Amino acid sequence: MSLLTIGLVVVAGFFAGLIGYVTGIASLVSYPALLAAGLPPVAANVTNTVAMVAVGVGSTANSGSALQEDKRTLIRYAICAAVGGAIGAGLLLCTPAAAFEIAVPFLIVAASLSLLLQPKLRELAGDRTFPRAYPIGIVLIAIYGGYFGAGAGVMILALVLVATASDIWRASIMKSYLLGIANLMAALGFALFGPVNWVAASAMAVGAFAGGWCGPAVVQVLPARPLRWVIALCGFGLAIWLIPR
Repeated sequence: MSLLTIGLVVVAGFFAGLIGYVTGIASLVSYPALLAAGLPPVAANVTNTVAMVAVGVGSTANSGSALQEDKRTLIRYAICAAVGGAIGAGLLLCTPAAAFEIAVPFLIVAASLSLLLQPKLRELAGDRTFPRAYPIGIVLIAIYGGYFGAGAGVMILALVLVATASDIWRASIMKSYLLGIANLMAALGFALFGPVNWVAASAMAVGAFAGGWCGPAVVQVLPARPLRWVIALCGFGLAIWLIPR
């Protein structure tokens, strides 16, 4: 990999980190960038997962104090995300991906729709939260995130907004925290058993950390309703892009 290509991967990582924090779909930038850098699809997928750990690290380092849950609750949610991420990585390494990839666009569409309908869903829920369904949802989405990852941020953001009373800024922080843990667990598995391109992963991680660091400040000044629409439309676009050819 040439120095120019490495530099372009760093730049792509920054925009992936920023867009990933704001919209939850970093892979819309990072995965195609790794393919363009010459990585084959499976290597690009696992390398992308390893690099995107840096988004969660950067954003949590910049705004982790804004997480509302107590430490015990955060640890419980982190365990859910870690278990799911590890299971997803194991599935990717041990099973064929074709059947699951067929369902991916539909899952992303469902998450995007739930974002658009989030105010109405919260209105119907009233003051209720869903403490039992919420951890289960974290595990299931983390499994998907460890397995493939594209759109997992949209899914977690939708889950947090619908299942809790968080506003979109705090939900974005929680999304980045949980997704970062799921990616970390998957990345550990890929580091041991997967075809990670460490030069590309390191270069993209540098940019992704910077993009994740800038993300909370950007989301904090954006109006919630247009942001939901932008995220949902990006999710629909990603779903169309991921339809098996």
